[in-house]
Parts: sequence; C-alpha cells; structure tokens
Amino acid sequence: MEFHQSGLSKNELIAIYRELLLPRMIEEKMLVLLRQGKISKWFSGIGQEAISVGAVMALQQDEWIMPMHRNLGIFTGRKMPLSKLFMQWQGNKEGYTKGRERSFHFGNKEHHICGMISHLGPQLAIADGVALAHKLKAENKVSLAFTGDGATSEGDFHEAMNVAAVWNLPVIFIIENNGYGLSTPINEQFKCEKLIDKAKGYGMESVRIDGNNVLSVYDTIKGVRDYCIKNQKPYLVECMTFRMRGHEEASGTKYVPKELFEEWGKKDPIKNYEQWLIQEGIINEMSVADIRNEYKAHIESELQIAYQAAEMIVDEAEEIEDVYAPKSINVSIPVKEEGYYEHQKEKRFIDAIQEGLKQSLVQHNNLIIMGQDIAEYGGAFKITEGFVQEFGKQRIRNTPLCESAIVGAALGLSLEGYKSVMEMQFADFVTVGFNQIVNNLAKIHYRWGQNADVVVRMPTGAGVSAGPFHSQSNEAWFTHVPGLKVVYPSNPHDAKGLLIAAINDPNPVMYFEHKVMYRSVSGNVPEEYYEVPIGKAKLVEEGEDVSIITYGMGVHWALQYAQQHTDVSLDILDLRTLLPLDYDAIKASVKRTGKVLILHEDTLIGGIGGEISAWITEHCFELLDAPVIRCASLDTPIPFNTLLEKNFLANKRLEDSMDKLIGY
Repeated sequence: MEFHQSGLSKNELIAIYRELLLPRMIEEKMLVLLRQGKISKWFSGIGQEAISVGAVMALQQDEWIMPMHRNLGIFTGRKMPLSKLFMQWQGNKEGYTKGRERSFHFGNKEHHICGMISHLGPQLAIADGVALAHKLKAENKVSLAFTGDGATSEGDFHEAMNVAAVWNLPVIFIIENNGYGLSTPINEQFKCEKLIDKAKGYGMESVRIDGNNVLSVYDTIKGVRDYCIKNQKPYLVECMTFRMRGHEEASGTKYVPKELFEEWGKKDPIKNYEQWLIQEGIINEMSVADIRNEYKAHIESELQIAYQAAEMIVDEAEEIEDVYAPKSINVSIPVKEEGYYEHQKEKRFIDAIQEGLKQSLVQHNNLIIMGQDIAEYGGAFKITEGFVQEFGKQRIRNTPLCESAIVGAALGLSLEGYKSVMEMQFADFVTVGFNQIVNNLAKIHYRWGQNADVVVRMPTGAGVSAGPFHSQSNEAWFTHVPGLKVVYPSNPHDAKGLLIAAINDPNPVMYFEHKVMYRSVSGNVPEEYYEVPIGKAKLVEEGEDVSIITYGMGVHWALQYAQQHTDVSLDILDLRTLLPLDYDAIKASVKRTGKVLILHEDTLIGGIGGEISAWITEHCFELLDAPVIRCASLDTPIPFNTLLEKNFLANKRLEDSMDKLIGY
C-alpha cells in the first residue's frame, strides 16, 4: 500500500490518523459489550474505516452525508458526542432516537447526517434532493451518499443515478465494495467487471480506488468534491475494501474463504497507515501509544456517562405525539368553512387545485413542484399548465420516469428547508414509490425528529373507463402508515383549502384528487389564500334517520341518493381527512341517527370502512339501533368496459344497502 503526502502537513497527517483510529477502538469496545450482552446488535466496519474517515474529512461540516451500517467514522468525524452515541446504541432515551431506532439507523440535522433505512438504496435519492437544494440556492456544496455493492442492484440506485445525471446535481455516490452482500459474493451479484462501469450509462464520471488507503480516499473525494461543484455534476466513486467481520455479528463469517481474511488482513487501513507515519518520521511509537491510551480513557469515560442514563420510562402520549412534526400556527391564514368568505367565484374542482398550487407557489418561494410531464406539457390533466412560464423550470420540474427517486429527492429538499409537491401521474403509479413513502417519509420524524415537508398528489378513482392500472382507489394503503396524513376532498372549496393546508403542514401528506371530479364538479371557491383544517370532517347534511359516512365521490353518491329519497332524513358526513380521522364528528353523527352506512369507492375488504365500522362498534355500540353497514366497490380489479365498471362501483349497491339498513 503506497501513501502519498499530497501536500498535507505533519499535523494534518496525524489528525487523519486520529480520526482513523477512534472508530476502530470504539468498535473493539462495542464487540466486548456485545459479548457481555450490554448491546443487542452491531454492524462492524472494521477494515473499512478509511472510506468513512477520508470522505468525511474531505467534506465541509455542513454538507449532508447519507451513511450506511459500517460508517462509524462519519459519526465520529462529525464530532457527535461519544456518550450520546453510546446511549443510542444502548437504546436509551437520551440517544438520538429516544430509544426508537437501532445502531446506525439514525441521523441528526445539527451534524448534517441523514439516518438510513434498512432498504439501503433509497438513501441515494435523498442525496439528490439535498444537492438540488444546494443548486437552487447557488451554494458551493455537495451531498454524499454511501451504498454497498449489493445495493447497486436495487432500482433505487439506478433511479438516483439517473436523476442526478439528468438534473446535473453536485452529488457524490460512494460504493463500498467489500466483496459481499451479507453472504452473497460479488460474482453472484453482478456481471460487470467494475461497478463504476454502471456510471457510463448515465453519462457520469467515475473512479475506482483503494478504499483501504485513507490518503487516497481523502485526496480523491476532495478532488471529486471540487469537480462536482465546478461542473455541477454528479460523480461515482467505487472504493475497494473488505468486510473483516460478518454482515452483523450474529451472522458470522463461515461463508468467507480463510485466505481472503489473510489477504485483506495485510491491507488493514490503520496498521498500514500507522506504519507509514512511523517510517516517515511523522509520528513515533511512543506518540501512537499515547494516542491509544488517550482514546481508551476517553471511551471508558464516555461509556460511564452513558451508563448513568436514566432507565426507560414509557410515555405513551409522547410516543403518539412524536409521530407527527408540530405545525407552526400562522394566524394570517384564514380557516373558515364554505360560505364565510366575501370574494368567491364558481370554479371547477380542477381549477381549485390549480389555484391552490399557484397561490402556494407565490406564498412560498421555497416550494418546488415535481412530476412527469408537468412543465411545458402541463401535466396529464393540465393542472400545472402555464406554471413553467410563470415560475420557471427550476421550480416546476419535469422528472424522469422514476417515482421512487423523486419522492426521495423531495425528502432531501426537506432536509434543506424546501417544501415540495410531487405529482404521481396516476395514483396507481405510487406502488413504485411505496418504499420511500411508507419507510422514509412517514417514519423520519418519529425516528430522529426530522420533518418531511412533502405533499404527494394522487389523481385517483374510477369512472373514466381507464381500466385496472389508472383507476384504483388506494387511499386505504396509506391510512395504515403512522406518520402520513391522508386527505381526500370532495368539492372545489375543500380541494383548494386542503391542498394549501397540506403544503403548509411540515408532515408528509398524501393528497387524493378524484379524476372524475376534475371537470364535472363545480362550486364556490374563495379567491383568497385559505386553509381547510386537516383532520376535521364536514357535516354536509344533518339528519335523524340514517348516517352516511363517506368521502370523495361517495359524498356525491350520498347527495344523489338524498335527492331521490326525500322521505329519508340523511345525516351525511364528509370525512375529508382519512388520517387522522375525526372521531368526534363520527361519534356525533352516530348519535344523531343510530343507524350508520359507511360508503366508499375503494373495494370492501381492507377498505377504511372496516376500520371506521370497528371503531363505531367499539366506542358507540350503545348508540346504535342497527349493525353498521358497509357499501363499497367489488373485490375485483377495476374493469375497463363501461358497463363492467359501473357494476364494479359502490354506488351500484347503495340502494340495496340503504334498504337493508332502513328496514332493520
């Protein structure tokens, strides 16, 4: 292993040695604690320290890094207090996640570290979003994301690379090629000779280096950083290294040939660098011993502080409260119900959404809108038509066909204080962005206190003969995900007000908009900028015979039924928000009638109607005069043929369901 001083001073070279040695000594202590049962799990980076240390030292302290399991050197390099790191690994409340996350699955905004999720690949797209934020602010900064050789097979890797290349983002991707994805060797993972070959397909520059040579890593990343800033382009770096312990300690290393340990043991990044420093007269063995003794005392001292952490006391209220980031109250934004505004105009549903977006873009100069074909084309439904001329292509961004990367990029923007609205061209397409939404956006505030200021617009619903892949009602998928908010307006007034509220909310919001309503439903919409509160249902009609609890198109089906059956006194409740639900309004409606029908376009099994019905039975049983009835669409995919589609939809069974309930 050859080391080149590259103009570094004696003090700088010793500083690098100190940064390299500390994570190794911490790890050696952690392995002892693991055997003693004082921690439950550990992902070892022994043998790979040079990559983390070289990279973190090459970046500015305020540049975001997206680390993985084996990047302890990132955390120590960013000077995170060791006692607090120990508390994190012990699962103490005083750690970085209040005991909610394991080992390295955490981040911290103060130190510009974004916590990983177990799915590995999604980290890369977050780096895209951060780099985009730097680009928009004209800052000379980069973001850096780590991944392993195994994760280069994931779709998220390719999506993130493509977005970074197409958008010319100053982001550094580092592949730690340590030879194995858990137990799977690289010859069973990919066929290309080098992983950097993947960069060519994206028009991206790349380099493969010795990941065990800390000076090589430091010098390379420093140069790559300069390249990314100067050229405003991404770069891929493949660091060749080896995992000297198991994937995690419980998995062992029996699947690894012994000769590999012997070969790579000779390439140990710390021993080799230490020997070179001594040979060059930069440091002597006495100084090395002094540093090791200093670190040993420091580790023991910090560990004793961690041992003094208070025992975990479970606070259920706090657990629930921390699922969502608190919303700052803006008294200048009116919150009124329909009809209480002086200046109103009749608008179509689609126009109300467009106006909500446009006014929000004016209100928030840090709001970015992203989606397929939304710029010059104006979107599949022409909602953003004309936006690019008014707000520019920096803020109204066409995206490649990669939903997962764009959701991840939206989260990256949020790390840097931006708001974003990402349009799924059809709600059906959300499946390819599902992981980013349910595992990254939804959980991030609960995990380590970082908000995700992202709205995902979801054109949804049947009734336009679009078949099974452009018509699904999939809102119930997301009501089971703590940390998300799910809204579903039924009229133009609420469409605008709920969209503005969603954009103002610091939490991720799934905003469902029914395609049939776009041009068929009209109503009075205030011209001013206003909110409809998320989490509050609306009483559409008050009655005493039967309650219809519904949302979206179900509201219009219920009103149509009411017009045709004037002899029935209907209480129609529009939920508007499906997560969190307005249980007070639901209970009040049950109390008024004693008979409840839950109506939704979604299929019956697994629809949110089942949850509401169960809640009513559990909490309002004494108020009921009949069993709760659910009226939903057939439990089949949505057919294309118009007659089949009409038969599929819930309103086909509304009459019979009401007769059953009224006649009970």
